[in-house]
Amino acid sequence: MFSSVSRHWACASVLGALAKLPAPAALASRLLSTTPVNRPLEAPTPPAARQLSSGTPRAAAYADSVPMEAKEGIMDGVYHQIAEKFDRVATISSLTMNTVWKRRFVHRMQAAPGAKMLDVAGGTCEIAKHYLDYQDTVNKDKTSSVHVVDLNVGMLRVGMGRMAGTQWMKDGRITLAKGNAEDLAEIPDNSVDIYSISAGMHNIPHLEKALSEAYRVVRPGGTFACLEYGHVDTPVLGQIVRWYWDNGVPVVGQIFARDRAAYERLARSVRAFPHQDDFTELARSAGFHMPGKGYELFQCGMMVSYMGTKPRA
Repeated sequence: MFSSVSRHWACASVLGALAKLPAPAALASRLLSTTPVNRPLEAPTPPAARQLSSGTPRAAAYADSVPMEAKEGIMDGVYHQIAEKFDRVATISSLTMNTVWKRRFVHRMQAAPGAKMLDVAGGTCEIAKHYLDYQDTVNKDKTSSVHVVDLNVGMLRVGMGRMAGTQWMKDGRITLAKGNAEDLAEIPDNSVDIYSISAGMHNIPHLEKALSEAYRVVRPGGTFACLEYGHVDTPVLGQIVRWYWDNGVPVVGQIFARDRAAYERLARSVRAFPHQDDFTELARSAGFHMPGKGYELFQCGMMVSYMGTKPRA
């Protein structure tokens, strides 16, 4: 856990890096005017703000322009378009922090030797790789395993290529399959030690369904671990980050993945995700014990690590 001084230093470092960028309006005007959109994006009326269990509505900080019933198919198409370059662009657009966040997330799980992980929406196997690395080096364990499910075949293909020929694959410690976070029918009740999902929850149309499935498959005493983009509440940094999602990320997507529209769609999906306080309440409503605040902020909330447990009977 970061100390208060470390947290302030990290926020200041990120703010300093972003402050070196040209003024938001000027950069957006120069780059956006010269970068064509590959395909039109729909813009229906944004959904209403989520109602909290306390009955107090939180004003939506961001709005997702895709209707709920269409989101799954649209996001599947987005990831099919960018699967091959997804991890590289994520590293660039996060100012190289993406790998640091994922490694820290896996270490926060404190997985026991031999633990069985279910990694949802993990097609490129980034989390699986960090998890098995952790088990090999920290726990000196060669019996733990991870089953990766992803709705997108393109992302799974990338992960399969990355893991092919590894000792983990040869030993049967990693398996991959197509699967939907809202309906994990192939996964038995109370069968996994860790349910993990990294930067995937914001793509799911019905969060309550996904959390219910997560609760069902985790064994009593097991871990729910979610890494997701968050809402930066620090005023100045929050404004910069919101501008960056709206303008910088699509430009990075255009330059490195040749698909601006996909990254505009991805950015809107991220920005529409509930505030970390709200998502924690959803996880608690699903039955998970979320100690303390229920989450840890990475870089002031640019990324948020949620850790909970399924209570023992």
